[in-house]
Order: sequence, then structure tokens, then C-alpha cells
Amino acid sequence: MEPAGFVQPPQVPGERPPPAPPPAERALPQPRPLTPEGPGALSELGALLEAAGSRRLFGDVSPGTLGELVASLSRFAAPPEQQQEAAELPAKDRANEAVAERAVEVGAVLLRLLAKLEAARAEETPGEPVVGAILRRVAAPIYIFAVTHVVDQPWTSERSRAVARELLESLVRAAGCGSVAEFLRGKKEDEEGRFAAVMGLLKLELTKDTWKRNPATKHVFSWTLPHVTRPWLSHYLESVLPPSLLISDDYREENKILGVRCLHHLVLNVPGADLCQYNRAQVVYHALYNHLYSREAPLLQAVLLCLLDLLPVLERAQHRQQQQPRAPSRSDEVLQLLLTHMEAEHRLALRRLYARSLPAFVQRLGILVVRHLKRLQRVIVGYLEVCDGPEEEARLGILQTLRCTIEHAWPRMPCRLPELLQALLRMMWDVHTDQGLTPEPVKAALLQGATECLILLDRCSAGQVKVSWGPPASFLLSAPLKEAAGHSMQEPASVKQDLQRFPLTPGLVSDLTDG
Repeated sequence: MEPAGFVQPPQVPGERPPPAPPPAERALPQPRPLTPEGPGALSELGALLEAAGSRRLFGDVSPGTLGELVASLSRFAAPPEQQQEAAELPAKDRANEAVAERAVEVGAVLLRLLAKLEAARAEETPGEPVVGAILRRVAAPIYIFAVTHVVDQPWTSERSRAVARELLESLVRAAGCGSVAEFLRGKKEDEEGRFAAVMGLLKLELTKDTWKRNPATKHVFSWTLPHVTRPWLSHYLESVLPPSLLISDDYREENKILGVRCLHHLVLNVPGADLCQYNRAQVVYHALYNHLYSREAPLLQAVLLCLLDLLPVLERAQHRQQQQPRAPSRSDEVLQLLLTHMEAEHRLALRRLYARSLPAFVQRLGILVVRHLKRLQRVIVGYLEVCDGPEEEARLGILQTLRCTIEHAWPRMPCRLPELLQALLRMMWDVHTDQGLTPEPVKAALLQGATECLILLDRCSAGQVKVSWGPPASFLLSAPLKEAAGHSMQEPASVKQDLQRFPLTPGLVSDLTDG
């Protein structure tokens, strides 16, 4: 008896009827586009999967048929396609609510399918070979569907996210894996996971002309990529680098940040030799360098973090190729642009970000920071003069920058001592006399940082700090610096290692503690 609702095609007299399909394929509805007008088919399909035995369901049906069925179900619950390229992603509306409801129904059907596959694996018929072949066809589309709805997005709801999480856990368990990362990359280094199959489906929608149509595609890609790490990721570099560059090159800030984070993951998890092959690292560097002209703090923070990990890769390759040992490098180029922006910057958010990031770039250049001392000194003095709020993030970052600069370029410090010393003393006096909202721990941190810089300046200048200022210095330092020196003397190890590189001269520490 045929299932209700399926109409037999008319037979032409004298024509031999076509051969009957296998029982399972005759019972399953043939894959075709589902429409919102007929969602009842999902409940019927779920009931059919629940009632059918594993032998009947998987014994005669081809894996390709099940794969097409899963793909059709995934498309039925996909987010609305974006027709306008410049359109913003809509907030929660009726269309997105309908997508979330359909995702709950589709997820329930796919959960039943995976439960049947797990049960069939333990049976003699159809057994492990058949179940493995079916899983290879359905795992990638089920994974993409689950990840599409597992994170909070406009097209998801609390119920759809819960179903998606359960579906993802069931898929990982059915594949015999212990985590999503293991499911994607494989259990061992020489074992191929499902990441290639997932990227095979995603790359069709991650082209220049199509990646914005489906708003979920970029989120699925960016959610999946961090789960594949070293050493597996290098095998897929050719398939994941172009989408990362494409997303980072968008005009919308959120897409830029998404793409830069993907590029950062590639830099951290792909060997430097593979990155430098075919000038890939240079392409990534130029994409990141262009973002340094942005005025958005979140994007700049992501770019600077990525550059700090990319620059060593670039410069190792540069040192192998160049004959001049200390030619200007990419680090010089980045630091020069940062200092240019810092000099004219007035927005507090960007000033704090630049000040936090600057010590790492100074540390990266080492002694070669002397190339930038003139502009770096102007930036340090300018940032020490301006209070940036209760937390004083910019001043604390600049003090750390000054300390790193003294450590690496100490032979050049004596000629710059008057301006640096004056800026430090003025800042310490401002902090000591501040009656505003600055917390006491922040004041103590500022005074301690300034004291450590003064101690280093005194050592690298052969005691000129005390000689240059004489009685005015004693007056200015009397109250605030004595207190700060007390804090610094509690943790002498913080500067002891730095002092070892300077000649031992009568220092500033005894003067500070003796008053």
C-alpha cells in the first residue's frame, strides 16, 4: 500500500511500468524544495523516521538520497536571503521568527535521523559500513545547519538554539568523536576529519558575489575555523585564506573584525614557511596595514594583536633574504605609522588603545627603536601631560613604553634626560595633588611606574638626575616620590634585572628613601 498523499502517475496503455523503487526510497518523500505552506510534511517525515526500522530505512536507501534530503531540510530552515548588498541585518521580526520555528522542526527530524544511525551502527544489518557511508554524506550539511542556529542571531530563538546544541552534540557523538574540534580535524594528525567536506559546501557561498546573500555563512565559517588548529590547519590554508581576506576587506566594521580574527587564527596556527610561500604573509600584512588607518578602536585592537604575531614571521623571512643586517623592517613601518597617529589623536578610546599597544612594538624592535626616538619622545611627553580618566590607562601604558625604551636604548637617554625628567616630575606632581576621582591604587601605580623610570634614567645617565635638578628636584620629590619609592622598594625585583645592564653609580633610590 502506497503512503497517503502520493499520487501515482498515469500509465500509458501498452507501456511497461517503470521498476518499483526499493521499499525505503518508496517510503521516503523524494527531495524537493519545501515551502512554508506545507510544514506538516516535517512532522510526517519525523513520524516516518521514528516508526521505520533501521534495516528498512538504511538498508535499501542510497546515501545520496539521504544527503539530498538533509540538504533540502537545511535550506528550508535557512535565514532569509539578503537581496540588497548594503542592507543592515534585520532585527527580530516575523520572518526571522518563522525561520526559528522551522529550525526547531527541522532539528527534531535530524535528531531522529541521527538517533537511528547510532542505533543501526550496533546492529548486524545494515552495520558500520553502511552507517559510515551515510554519515559521510549527511554530516557536513547537518553540521552547517546546527552551527547556523547554535549562536544568538536575529534568526534564532532560545528553543532553536537549544535544539541546535543538542543536534551538534548528537552529530559529534554519532561520528564517534569527543568534541567539535575532533569531529572537524580528525582524532589523529594523519586522519582526515569533516572540515574539508564542510568547506566544500561553504566555499560555494563564500565567493565575492555570494557571501553576503546568506547572512549565516560568515558566522558559520568564523565559528568553525578556530576549532581547527595546528598542525591540521596548514592542509586547508588554500581554502580558508581567501574567505578570511574577503570578509576582512568589507566596508562594515563587524565584518572587518570577523575577518581579522580569522586571519589572526591562521597566523597563529599555520607554520611560518607555509605562510611565506607564494607571498601569502605579505598579502595578509598589506590587508592588515590598511586597517591601521581606521578610527574604530575594536578593529584597531584586533589588527594590532594580529600584526604582533605576524611581524616575526615576515621578518624571519626578510632576514634570510637581505644582505644588510639592520635594514628597516615591517616593524619600523608599523611603529612609524602608530606614532604618527598617536601625536594627533584626541579621542580617549584610541589614545588608551595606542598606549596599551605601544610597549609591545618597542619591545619588538629592541635597540632599533633608536630610529624613532625623536617622535617617540614627543609622544611620551605629550601623553604624560594629559589625564585620561579615573583608570589612567594611557598614562600607565606610556610609562611602560618609556621603561621599555630606556631598557633598550639607554645609551641615547642622557641627551634626552631634561625633557623626560621634567615630564615625569610634572606628572607625579599632578597625581599627588589630584583631588578628583582617580582611585588610590591607580595613583600608586602611576607613582611607582614613574619612580622606576627615574631610577633607570639615573643609572643610565651616571647619576645626572640628582645633579641636574638639585634642590628643586628634592622639593618636588619630597612627598609624592617618597611614598612611591616606598612602593617600589617593596618589589625591587621589578627593576633589579634592568639595573644590571647599567654601570653602578650613586643612584636615586637612597635619596628617595632618605628624603
